[in-house]
Parts: sequence; structure tokens; C-alpha cells
Amino acid sequence: MTQSDFYLLKEQTIEDQWLFACRLVDQLVTKECRQVLVQLDDRQQAAAFDDLLWTYRADSFVPHALLDAQDAPIDCQVSIGWLDDPGHQHDVLINLSQVLPNFFSRFQRLCEVVVQHDQVLEYTRNHFRFLKDRGYPLQHRDMPLQHLDKRAR
Repeated sequence: MTQSDFYLLKEQTIEDQWLFACRLVDQLVTKECRQVLVQLDDRQQAAAFDDLLWTYRADSFVPHALLDAQDAPIDCQVSIGWLDDPGHQHDVLINLSQVLPNFFSRFQRLCEVVVQHDQVLEYTRNHFRFLKDRGYPLQHRDMPLQHLDKRAR
């Protein structure tokens, strides 16, 4: 059964949510050797997250590709998607979408990044309720303020 982790941040912006997701992707890939799918709402958001993952830290490189990219390797450690098809199997789903994808249970682990933004709070609470009502294992992870210089990536 999919383990669901909710990372609770004190930050308030979507940018903070995405920056934390970049750090989480980096950690999952470099320290845990996991395969990750980052799910967003549409291709425009996916392309923006792709750009951020290239630039968020100057001293780090995380191999990644958009899920629909023609040159994306089948074994790419990080895929960025928005479609109803998650592509090849991954270990971890980082959901930045307002919708909990129907395919979430294919993954060993689901990560939701919660910031103190009304829209994000609303949809992540809905995801939490849905998972809790169905008996999925849930874990809250309270995160300290990140205090990152947002341009020193």
C-alpha cells in the first residue's frame, strides 16, 4: 500500500512549495537512489518546474525530463508529468497537482508538499481526507522555515 507523506511547510508561496519539491527530488535521487515522478496540473506548469529543476541550485544536477519529451530516456530518474499516464514505473510520486492522480497507488510512496497558501491548503486537505478515508498510511512531516536565498540555487 502506498505510503503518503505530507511535508508541512511554514512558507506561504507556490514558489516555496516548488523549491522544496526540488530539494526533495534532489535528496530522493542522490541519497536514496529513487525514481521520481513530479506531477503538475498542466504542461505549462511542468515546463516551468523543469526549468526550475535545472536552475534551483548551481552546484547540483538532477537528471530529469518531461514525460512527453521525445528524447527522454526510459530509465530517467526523474520525470515531470501532468498527464493521466505516469509513464514507466517510479518509486515516488511528488504530487504538486490540485488533483490526486488516479494512478497514485502504483507508487510505493506519495509526497504532498503543503505551504500556507489557501488554494494549496484546500486541495491538500482534500487529498489527505481521501487517503485517510481509504486507510492509506499517512505521515505528517513538520518542516522548519527554509531561509533559502531563492536565487542561490
